[in-house]
Amino acid sequence: MNALRIGVIGVGHLGALHAKMLSAIPAAKLVGVFDTDLEKARKAAADNGTTACASLEELLVRVEAVTIATTTTTHFDIASQAIARGLHVFLEKPITQTVAEANQLCALAAEKKLVVQVGHIERFNPAILALEGYDIAPLFIETHRLAQFKPRGTDVAVVLDLMIHDIDLIMTFVKSPVKQIDASGVAVVSDTIDIANARLQFENGCVANVTASRISQRSMRKMRLFQQNAYISIDFSEGLAEVFRLMPEDAPEIRGTMVLGEMGLGKKRKKIIYEQPESREVNALRYELELFVDAVHTGGTPVVTADDARRALEVATSILQKIDQQQMPS
Repeated sequence: MNALRIGVIGVGHLGALHAKMLSAIPAAKLVGVFDTDLEKARKAAADNGTTACASLEELLVRVEAVTIATTTTTHFDIASQAIARGLHVFLEKPITQTVAEANQLCALAAEKKLVVQVGHIERFNPAILALEGYDIAPLFIETHRLAQFKPRGTDVAVVLDLMIHDIDLIMTFVKSPVKQIDASGVAVVSDTIDIANARLQFENGCVANVTASRISQRSMRKMRLFQQNAYISIDFSEGLAEVFRLMPEDAPEIRGTMVLGEMGLGKKRKKIIYEQPESREVNALRYELELFVDAVHTGGTPVVTADDARRALEVATSILQKIDQQQMPS
């Protein structure tokens, strides 16, 4: 199997990490990078032993696939050019700026039968990977994704910058259409929404309360899932998942678990079981790029498809529309 000839478009903070990771993946060959800032491209190329291309065209003719880590407003234009040329695409989140653009991109990729994967990196967080094999059917979800202010990323609202990570995961866990959205948010230090809260109600009865901020004193990336006889706590920063379950009093012991106590009376008495699923030592960015390269080689379906990303964008866009409605004078 020949190494996949791949290039990186946009080598700012995140794109430079793409280049670094790809240069270390045996199944890929980083053949070039491009950035509108040629000095950034030259530095990334020098750091990773590849070529700095002077134009997008020069890069596209060299490769079989690209990763795109440019500003969101450019995603559709660059990705559609690459797909039209028959190139496989890894595209950072959000997939595009608008749902209409996402629809066009999904249709174009399907027509060309190409692999398009979107960089919802929290899918590859060790805490999420540790929950593989668990039956997750939440009735209530609460998330907090809080970050200190950084000018990078303020070209889009915090809903598209940060909250969309949790939206993608919630949609993956719940597997039910959204029935109703209520949301509020404000711009504080930028021209777009910097802090937002949304309440999502799903047709299956699940409710998710989602908060995101990029103007917090301390960082926090946590999700809590409540379901029948279970509570699951996820700390993305620590890469840690914790599972608390209610089990019948006479249930056999499970290796690796701890009994914290009991609740209920008589036949309804249950014991409280605590478990900390083992987390894999994995670099989430490198892992998602490895899986993208593998999907291209095998013709498989990527973990995060363009349709997945479009679905998350649809919900995020609806949240922004609700915030706009709240801000309109009565």
